[in-house]
Amino acid sequence: MADKIPVTVLTGYLGAGKTTLLNRILSEPHGKKYAVIVNEFGEIGIDYDLIVGADEEIFEMNNGCICCTVRGDLIRIIEGLMKRKGRFDAIIVETTGLADPAPVAQTFFVDQDVQEKARLDAVVTVADAKFLATQLKDSPEAKNQIAFADVIVLNKQDLVSPAEMRLIEARIRAINPYAKLHKTSRCDVALDAVLGRNAFDLDRILDLEPEFLEVGEEDHDHHHHDHDHDHDHHHHGLKHYHDEDMQSLSLTIEGDVLPAKFMPWINDVLQRDGASILRSKGILSMRGEDKRYVFQGVHMMIEGDTQRAWRPDEKRISRIVFIGKDLKKDELQKGFMACAA
Repeated sequence: MADKIPVTVLTGYLGAGKTTLLNRILSEPHGKKYAVIVNEFGEIGIDYDLIVGADEEIFEMNNGCICCTVRGDLIRIIEGLMKRKGRFDAIIVETTGLADPAPVAQTFFVDQDVQEKARLDAVVTVADAKFLATQLKDSPEAKNQIAFADVIVLNKQDLVSPAEMRLIEARIRAINPYAKLHKTSRCDVALDAVLGRNAFDLDRILDLEPEFLEVGEEDHDHHHHDHDHDHDHHHHGLKHYHDEDMQSLSLTIEGDVLPAKFMPWINDVLQRDGASILRSKGILSMRGEDKRYVFQGVHMMIEGDTQRAWRPDEKRISRIVFIGKDLKKDELQKGFMACAA
């Protein structure tokens, strides 16, 4: 894992501030070499003063980073970058404002050569505090970008009032309660808050979400909760939205699940409904297994493995999370509960 090059997918709606963030990455004296892959060089507005040389699709920046365009195939570009001398520390893939980040993320699950040399680090979404509410109403892409994110940079906070900011944050949390959220003006976020996150590293899922396995009061009654109910205490008094068609669902079993039931069930769910399930992840206590089983999925694709051992003082519970569109909540809950040992 360590010698694979980390890849950050940078996404966000048109005008949200991705270019500002990219120009910072390409110009700050951070001592690292990044390769930035953009869809079309002319569209992105990279500061031309930063460019020292260009060869075909590859543009070199004056701090040693390079920038290249994907006119063709992402896989071809990544394989080409891997062959370059002097290599680099990480790759950033910038998607166009209207793109769904999922196909880019899936590249790192499906292509064997890419998988051997590169690993998906995180999906970072830059969101526009001033216009996000309108975009979420009018654009399914804007919702996908929020739902899919591991890190959300909520930019242009200087252009909205604190009350408006709380509403925007509530909208984001209604769609994706799990992403790390940074509020910024002019994308003034520390680069290590968006790069090198290891969000797709199965071993790190718990570090990034320490609450992942903590069962709240409401879980004890009916073994699950979904995030469009009124859990105001969870999100610092933020108003919750009930009208989102994109939502998250968290399901908990206090105790073990049976691998012979769970594995066919989760595979079946993702094959059947994977088009509408953007992300899934879970930490499970498998009957007869001393170690925790961790999995994560992107649409239909899923990977999982045993992780560290359950500690003697640790309560063995199983929790899974889905983020997606029009989730079949009752069906998912019933199916998961049927996997209990």
